[in-house]
Parts: sequence; structure tokens; C-alpha cells
Amino acid sequence: MNEKSIFPKPHRYAVCAQEDMPIKEFYKDIFDEVFIFYHPFIKPKSIAYELFNPEDYPSKNEIRDNCEMVNWERFMFLAGLKSIKQLDTGLRTNILGLKSEYQDKKAGKLILEACQKNKIVVPTEGLFPDFIMNTLLHSIKKLGHDWIWFGDEFCTERKLEYIDDLIDDNDMLERGKNLFTHDNHILITTHWDSHFSLLCSDRVTVERLVNLSNLEGFYCTEKTDIYWSLSD
Repeated sequence: MNEKSIFPKPHRYAVCAQEDMPIKEFYKDIFDEVFIFYHPFIKPKSIAYELFNPEDYPSKNEIRDNCEMVNWERFMFLAGLKSIKQLDTGLRTNILGLKSEYQDKKAGKLILEACQKNKIVVPTEGLFPDFIMNTLLHSIKKLGHDWIWFGDEFCTERKLEYIDDLIDDNDMLERGKNLFTHDNHILITTHWDSHFSLLCSDRVTVERLVNLSNLEGFYCTEKTDIYWSLSD
């Protein structure tokens, strides 16, 4: 008789928090602090706005060298949105990432109109942000790490990578959603249906990396979950 195969629980130091519980509860006894950092919008400067389509989408380093970053605070003003939460909900609405009762179609429309008017590209969901990652990886190197584990969504497949190779490569970071140091002390992870990522470690390390990398976002409270923009 064949017994039913049960998938083992993931290593929490290597994966994104689950959607059905607070983020810090998921990482309890693993990481003391979690910072949510937003994926910036993209403003093409020396390459064409029209290149940003699935067939011709520029590489990470092409975006870094030929575009400028538009942070969420700035884009919120351009789109006439009232809050960062409304911006996140509008982004989720536009990718059909919310049930109908949680959607904000007005915010979604304002986002699309602001992008078209200002020739700005929305950040892609579920992928590490092109602008930020090189800076963040350089910051991790400054803390003494030269190697980092790189894994798929559930980290059932992972590979130890030389950090400089990740920085220099154009598309390697598109192949996974989790980066964690060899000592399991730092985790960078992105949620498949979100326009932000999580930086996890102890308080001092997270603060250093946030400051070194100039990350835009906020520190999780005990109640913050993946769908934080839907809460009061």
C-alpha cells in the first residue's frame, strides 16, 4: 500500500512568509525584524518607453543604466492617490490579484493614466526589483558576505551563488524568489503576487541594509501580513 506523500514544511529562513498569518509570526524565532521595501516604478530616459513589453523587456542592467527610478511616494503624487495603501491595492487590482470585493478599480485606473501620461513603467510583481538589487547585494557584501543562496519560490531548488555574479548578470535574478546568506542570518524574498519584497534579519542588520541601500518601505508590526494594504 502506498502512503500519501506529504510535502515537508519549508525552511522559514529561506522562503517568503505565508499569506494566512502575520509576517513576523511566520518568522518567529528565525528573524527579529522584517522590512517591506517597495519595487520602484521605472522612467525610461535613454531607451524607448515602448520597449517595456513582454517581447522586448530590457534587462536589469539596461534598466539601471538607461532609466531612472520613481519611488512610490512620488508616483502616488503623480497619480493623485491618497495613500501608499491605495497604490498597492490599485497595483494588485490591475494584475487581477484581488477578489472583486477588495479591488479598487478607481485607483487602478489612476495608476494606468499616470503611467501613460508620464511614460512611466509599473514594477513587475513577483520579481526582484531591477533598480534596487545591485545596491542591496553590494550592501550585503559590505557586511562580509561574498556568497548567497538563491532559491525558487519554495526553495526546493537552491544554488550557492557568488554575489558578484548576481550583480553582473542581466537576468539571473529572474529565475528565483529567495536569497539568503550562508549563515541563514539575512533573507531577501519576494511574494509572487506583490510589488514589494521582504528584508529579514535582526534589527541592527536590517537597519544597516535599509540605510545603505536607501530602501523605501516600512517595518512590519506584529499584525502586518502580505495583504497589508487591505487592513485598517
